[in-house]
Amino acid sequence: MKNGIETEIFDKLLYDINVGNYKVNDKLPSENEIADMHHVPRIVARKVYEELEELGYIYTQRGKGRYLNERYYEIELVLFGKESFSTKMKSKGYKLITKNIDFEKIKYSEKIFNKLGVTKDDEVFKIARLRIVEGRSVAIHTSYVSKSVFNDIDKYGNSILSMFEYYKQHGYNSFKSSISVLSISIPSSEERKNLECSKLIPVIILETDCIDTDSKVVLEYTKILYRGDCFKYNLM
Repeated sequence: MKNGIETEIFDKLLYDINVGNYKVNDKLPSENEIADMHHVPRIVARKVYEELEELGYIYTQRGKGRYLNERYYEIELVLFGKESFSTKMKSKGYKLITKNIDFEKIKYSEKIFNKLGVTKDDEVFKIARLRIVEGRSVAIHTSYVSKSVFNDIDKYGNSILSMFEYYKQHGYNSFKSSISVLSISIPSSEERKNLECSKLIPVIILETDCIDTDSKVVLEYTKILYRGDCFKYNLM
């Protein structure tokens, strides 16, 4: 945790970066210069720079100093709505790659089984997909579906890249959600590995469901993790 002077230095540097006082690849003041400017030990300046680097704002050239990094663009994302993530990204002209990174039958979970409206005797499968936009890992979509609704899920689950396309193949073509819950968290070590981010980057978590509009069948319960530094979130 930063103390008062570390927070002050961090905030001042971040302000200068955000208002454009430094351009991409500009060299920032040295640790000694920061220390002298704020009358603090050099270790304080180093800690501030290490945190800015972990957050992706700056990079280090050994023996030369710290430089302003090219900040990641922010993707405008409508969190809610009836369109799939793939459709949203492609409609904005982004290059999207989806990878199926996990498929398995899960143990009984009261929350997930209740959300799906199935009994403890049913079989529920987890399908996780990593979303890569313009070469950057930005989101993990994890869907939970029941075998009582999709009796071939155990055969095809490990190859699914789009749940909406899978649903359409089974005759479901119109979708809605009954719940949408947003929260913020720190990513786990496995999530950081998949999203290629540090523990300082928060994730926005969207928990929702997908229901077939005509039959009212609950098709899935979904938990989506978005990198907090990659998106501008549109709630409309």
